[in-house]
Amino acid sequence: MMLGTYKNMDYRHLQRMTDERGMLQFACGSIPDPGSGYTVDDNARALVVALQSDWEDRTEYALRYARFLFRAQRSQGDWCNWLLPGRGFVNDIDSDDSIGRAFLACSLGVSVDIDEELRLLCRQMVVKALSEVKNLKHPRSIAYSLMGCSNLVQSFPEHSRESFEMAKRFGQNLTNLFFRNRVAHWRWFEDRLTYCNAILPHALFVYYGIKSDKKTLNAAQDSLRFLGDQLFAKGYLNVVGNRGWWVRGGEIPLFDQQPIDACSLVLACQQAYEVTGRNEFRQMGELAYLWYSGKNILEMPLYNQESGGCHDGLTPDGLNANQGAEAVLSLLLANQAIAGFSKKTDREIYADSVLKGTLI
Repeated sequence: MMLGTYKNMDYRHLQRMTDERGMLQFACGSIPDPGSGYTVDDNARALVVALQSDWEDRTEYALRYARFLFRAQRSQGDWCNWLLPGRGFVNDIDSDDSIGRAFLACSLGVSVDIDEELRLLCRQMVVKALSEVKNLKHPRSIAYSLMGCSNLVQSFPEHSRESFEMAKRFGQNLTNLFFRNRVAHWRWFEDRLTYCNAILPHALFVYYGIKSDKKTLNAAQDSLRFLGDQLFAKGYLNVVGNRGWWVRGGEIPLFDQQPIDACSLVLACQQAYEVTGRNEFRQMGELAYLWYSGKNILEMPLYNQESGGCHDGLTPDGLNANQGAEAVLSLLLANQAIAGFSKKTDREIYADSVLKGTLI
């Protein structure tokens, strides 16, 4: 099954899920559910998709997502994650991860040349967020913020020194976390694997691009190879199921498998390949991408050709019939990443890539 190419991306479902406020969270089948509201998580990912595309409508949609993030940002610089119709912004699902995702998305917009309002919105949000981001503690929120700060080192000269110092602290924290927890048969940052696991090595590969630290590179490569060894043991990708996650010493839960986790691995492998030029990472990323087209435990494609959407996951009973925002955004981000494998030669890779950290 063809999933589309970078030059022929299928944005139909993204458009269907987006209204004047931003991108809706859930769908019933392929029909958007207005009652589910809008999240910073989804609109941050959507902003990244739009910024990285050459879609003719990308400016219009990028502005919708950036304006949503702007409205959701609090005066102290963090973000309220959920907008519900009739209630406004509520803090029921606020998280450090959503702050990190929003910060990363805005970092990619500070130097765009497609629209002045878009660039100014992203710059204002980044400046306001810096004081909040530096206090984040959780590994995944640190990873998103590390990638955002690494982007800003070159794209936002007014804050390059501050961004570099924050990136250095975040990078050292993640690297040290890996080596503190690594043992012979568990080469990982924590004692469990949950969601978007590959964001952790991904962030270290990005950081290596601004500070060529061999210890960081070793942690990034070792942890990504650990994921590959475990998740491709059957010859295809089995992402960690969300029914209990995977605790060290236990069994890997097979369900439910979510598209965002496959996307996370594709993006990390693209970054690893761009930084190192090692074909093992390209092959791992390409195999992870095939999860969407049916090379998975159920041998069922998640991309829906009729709607242009992506099913929300694999369950013991088959496909999740719904096609929400997170799923289609993960597919679009994976599409963009997989195209990147073929757009650059090995010699071109290191020169221009390492600051292109991407949202999952």
